[in-house]
Amino acid sequence: MERVPQEAGAGEAQRAQGASAGRKARRFAAAGGALVVVAALAYWMGGLGGERPEAAPRPSPSPSPSTTLTVPDVYKRVGPSVVVIQAGKSLGTGVIAAEDGTILTAYHVVKGGEDVNLTFADGTKAKAEVTSSNAKRDVATLKPAKLPEIVVPATIGGAVAVGAPVVAIGNPLGLTYSVSTGVVSGLNRSAEKGGLSGLIQFDASVNPGSSGGPLLDARGLLVGIVVSIADPGGDEAFAGIAFAVPIGLALGGGEGDGPPGEGLLI
Repeated sequence: MERVPQEAGAGEAQRAQGASAGRKARRFAAAGGALVVVAALAYWMGGLGGERPEAAPRPSPSPSPSTTLTVPDVYKRVGPSVVVIQAGKSLGTGVIAAEDGTILTAYHVVKGGEDVNLTFADGTKAKAEVTSSNAKRDVATLKPAKLPEIVVPATIGGAVAVGAPVVAIGNPLGLTYSVSTGVVSGLNRSAEKGGLSGLIQFDASVNPGSSGGPLLDARGLLVGIVVSIADPGGDEAFAGIAFAVPIGLALGGGEGDGPPGEGLLI
């Protein structure tokens, strides 16, 4: 029997079947690849408009530092610079204004006071002598006989604007290290009592004992020395108007004249 043709035919049939299977496999592979692409597109499109798995947190840029501080932060920064001053019967406030411990205060607090006693924020007590004074500007500087272990001078500021926030720290009526807040109400003011001029008017609450204390801006910078309050009732009670010598004047800068007002040295 002749079987060779049959074997040839069988081989051809097998090759035909193999080619058909290959074409089907390629079609399935192509279809599978298309399904993968469609699935990926669907996932991406879904991520644009719908829910998607939570991504790992990414670091965000650090916020830029603020130019202003909260009132508690101002107090923490400048409180260690504030000093209680007792000169005879006169109670007042001072502020450390230099690395060597020089204290800036109101002249009327230490005027005629031969016995000037200081209490620093850490409780250190010391005698002090008046090293300079200017009655016209109502400012004086003191040199302590002893300094606290850590001297923290206030940072000197500059000019202020009407409406700007301010903070006052002092010892009103003997209530040491009291803090009050307000705004700058006016500039270049004059106080008839005491003959002071070029003053900052502000509305932060101050009272007798506050004189010589620091007036601070929102960055905690020293912008003035508290010297007086308006006293229309003559009872030495705060009426919402207080005055401070601008730090430029206190340190020997120029003077200016402004609208006069009533003032009581405190």
